[in-house]
Amino acid sequence: MRDLMPDAAPGMSPGAPDSGAPVGGTCRLCDRPLSEVFVDLGMSPPCESYLTKDRLESPEIFYPLRVWICADCLLVQLPSHIPATDIFSDYAYFSSYSTSWVEHARLYCERTVERLRLTSSSLVVEVASNDGYLLQHFVARGIPVLGIEPAANIAVVAEQRGIPTRVAFLGEEEGRKQRRKLGAADLVVANNVFAHVPDVRDFSLGLAALLADDGWLSIEIPHLMRLIERSQYDTIYHEHFSYYTLLTAQRVLAHAGLTVVDVEELPTHGGSLRIWARHEQHARSVTGAVTELLAEEERRGLHSLDGHRGFAAAVNKVKRDLVVFLAAAASEDKRVVGYGAPGKGNTLLNHCGVRSDLLSFTVDRSPHKQGLFLPGTHIPILAPEVISQVRPEYVLLLPWNLREELGAQLSYVRQWGGQLVVPIPELEIF
Repeated sequence: MRDLMPDAAPGMSPGAPDSGAPVGGTCRLCDRPLSEVFVDLGMSPPCESYLTKDRLESPEIFYPLRVWICADCLLVQLPSHIPATDIFSDYAYFSSYSTSWVEHARLYCERTVERLRLTSSSLVVEVASNDGYLLQHFVARGIPVLGIEPAANIAVVAEQRGIPTRVAFLGEEEGRKQRRKLGAADLVVANNVFAHVPDVRDFSLGLAALLADDGWLSIEIPHLMRLIERSQYDTIYHEHFSYYTLLTAQRVLAHAGLTVVDVEELPTHGGSLRIWARHEQHARSVTGAVTELLAEEERRGLHSLDGHRGFAAAVNKVKRDLVVFLAAAASEDKRVVGYGAPGKGNTLLNHCGVRSDLLSFTVDRSPHKQGLFLPGTHIPILAPEVISQVRPEYVLLLPWNLREELGAQLSYVRQWGGQLVVPIPELEIF
């Protein structure tokens, strides 16, 4: 097994010879055996497997967080240690609890309706539509919609909002079925779901099946280039099966006869891409934004294995700085609490070995998480108002990508001299 990391994680032997088949299995896009490690974060429980109090004394299952890169197609990927049905059929994340994310969706709807000239005769289908956070804006404009959402508990909430929602995982068969039932979609939206799909080929064929011959596909995904640049390793967790550059996203879509015709860089999730694609026969022109971003990725070495090397050193620095800060605060009898209970926070806390002796508790706006405990670390999740009751010296922002939104929400912490802390891209106290 060849390792891309100069500083291997504990327990790894980069120079050890392979004994049989590669541990990483085969690439989910091109089927090549995986033998190159991008980064190894050790073992971690599923990031959304929050615990009730009665389960705290029961065993938890931890799975490897060793991420591989295909030496052929360069897709960075995590093996499917946990079936997608186990992760997403009943899900704890509700998009509408992030004010900034709902506003992001509203602006997207506004601009897309204008760009594509969508009307009451159009059809918009969103895959992984969650609680209707996005489709509600199209409905308000009188545009027919369909949500395809695998989590039945979340689909119920969307239906209550008047969003027609099909409980299903998308694949080619499901895409064809919905097209026969409702007709082809003028716009198919797949925001922050592409990374969550273990079978990227079947999923892409499902997108193509939904899409009208002259329709538009819009995808938002975290950008691997920014993940590397900004040390965002906490966005690696078991429900994120793949990590994309524009090049690798382009290759996956091409499998289904879809061509990337435009791309936008977004600040969301620490740096994302909004990719616009169409069926090959209608992809008459490609914008300069696509060629320019591909050129930038190539300049940074991300069109070869070499550009993916050395990420472990950045990961180790984030871990070291956070643990040193938390330990110093504890030694000075200064209390640190968390804000938010996102999946990325669970990757970070488990990788750093943080427990309630260093982080007393965390809070979350979602009532679906309050009263539960974080997986692995068993840190309790409380309601946000507890912060003003406890008046801690520091509040660690686990969803650091919402720094501006949370900074405004937590401005009251200054009343008692409290400070906010973000761990990524580097530890900052403000």
